[in-house]
Amino acid sequence: MKVESQALAKLPGIRHAFFTREGGVSEGIYESLNGGIGSQDDSAKVYENRRRMADVLGAEHLLTCYQIHSADVVVAGKAWSREDAARADGIVTRTPALAVGAAAADCGPLLFADSGARIVAAAHAGWKGALGGIAEATVAKMEELGAKRENIVAAIGPLIRQKSYEVGPEFVARFEAADPTYARFFAPSANAGHALFDLAGLIRLRLESAGVGQIEDLGLDTYSDETRFFSYRRTTHRKEPDYGRQIAAIALVPE
Repeated sequence: MKVESQALAKLPGIRHAFFTREGGVSEGIYESLNGGIGSQDDSAKVYENRRRMADVLGAEHLLTCYQIHSADVVVAGKAWSREDAARADGIVTRTPALAVGAAAADCGPLLFADSGARIVAAAHAGWKGALGGIAEATVAKMEELGAKRENIVAAIGPLIRQKSYEVGPEFVARFEAADPTYARFFAPSANAGHALFDLAGLIRLRLESAGVGQIEDLGLDTYSDETRFFSYRRTTHRKEPDYGRQIAAIALVPE
């Protein structure tokens, strides 16, 4: 049902999970722990899946944003409805029993914690968000609430890995125009004119540049591990009508 970051698991007063697609009630292409409110799955089943996730975290509520591939980050002090969800890609909280999360199905789910300051966060980092600064923006928002960058532990969860992430020349050009050194995140592909993109490598670099004290990458590939993970790209290649989403979430244990 979940995988964990060893670094986050060691922190006192914190519960977290990178949930897999296993352990829920959804059926068919959404089997079974689909947390994607934006999917075409039966909404009652999605909400039951999310309730199960909240229970695992000991949380009263599980919050995710209406994700827009941005560098926008919000602070959550109480639960919100789907209709009232913030349009953003990062959530920070210091409210116990309020789990904050990110939905993903190839993009990078990031979890953050400063256990001493009792501040946690979740962020959704696709290539647009990573390039736009979602990691740095999340750290900055945590710092505004009292966290210290050097005390933050960040974990990079299951995402599409370089061996599975083929892109075209215009994609490479966009990154090299932003920073010529980003050429390091592209490896040759078997297809002429194409390359393989290291999203996790870019995210780690941006976290390091933000001064995060400890970074752990779980090294899991959503595309190749069909048993445990949904994948937008795998669904696209198979011409399936829709896809489920994993949830990564973190919460403070009430004192």
